[in-house]
Amino acid sequence: MQRFRPYVLPVAIVLGLLLHRWCAMFSFLVPFIIFSILLLTFTAVDLRRLRMTMLDFWLILFQVLVSTCCYLAITLLGGSHIVAEGVLIGVLCPVASSVAVVACMLGANRETVTTYTIVGNLMVAVVAPVVFTLIGDHPEMGLWNSFLLMISKIAATLALPFFLAVLLQFLLPSVNNFIARYKGLGFYLWALALLFTLGQTIDYIFLNGEGNWASIAWLGGLSLLFCIIQFGFGRWLGRRYGDVIGGGQLLGQKNSAMGIWMANTFLTPLSSVFLAFYSVYQNLWNAWQIRKIKN
Repeated sequence: MQRFRPYVLPVAIVLGLLLHRWCAMFSFLVPFIIFSILLLTFTAVDLRRLRMTMLDFWLILFQVLVSTCCYLAITLLGGSHIVAEGVLIGVLCPVASSVAVVACMLGANRETVTTYTIVGNLMVAVVAPVVFTLIGDHPEMGLWNSFLLMISKIAATLALPFFLAVLLQFLLPSVNNFIARYKGLGFYLWALALLFTLGQTIDYIFLNGEGNWASIAWLGGLSLLFCIIQFGFGRWLGRRYGDVIGGGQLLGQKNSAMGIWMANTFLTPLSSVFLAFYSVYQNLWNAWQIRKIKN
């Protein structure tokens, strides 16, 4: 199975593009897949060793400041509101729940990656409702309702596997160790989640792209630019704190499924196209990195 790993992500991307209607039908399975990935990840790490570091602080600061400043800059310069929202959600979007799968395969520190997976998602759950309320696309939701909706979405896929892993590590360590032995399955589960979410978004573009091709082109171009910026700046930060791979993946690898849901729920739905393109770019980069270490 190891020799097929470099080809799994490109195949998932191509199938998602070609079979988007079929994939969209199965997108409801993604939360269950993410739950399984996180459970495999959390059982494979000693949760008592998780500690926040200055790297976590700088990553959070980048996501919050750059996302809001870019939104304000595009808006004040008279740019498209859809494009501004796309950049906002593309930078603020939480780190992928499955980031540990690729990051640790590439040599990142598992504790560092797991810590920010938890911290970064909780940060977005707190900050995003405030930002969305100030933007005012859906003022009828209000800050509190937005916050509860975000927390419920994140809790379902993040908190449950975390607390289950805590219980297993302290009460049933033999069961925890048994599950942790299969952590390698997380990579293939992640590819399956990518297949469904990418297909769902491509299907959305085909259904709603008519008359919006200029905005879609801008979203696609800026998505590539920010993919390069976030992976590059994350690697630079990681180098300063002893984990180049971890820094790059934690800032650059986004939970596109969560981001697309956020855009569809709180912003203009077409802004989610930014993350559809981003998902392709980040996974092409990940596939290249995996192939590089295998050669």
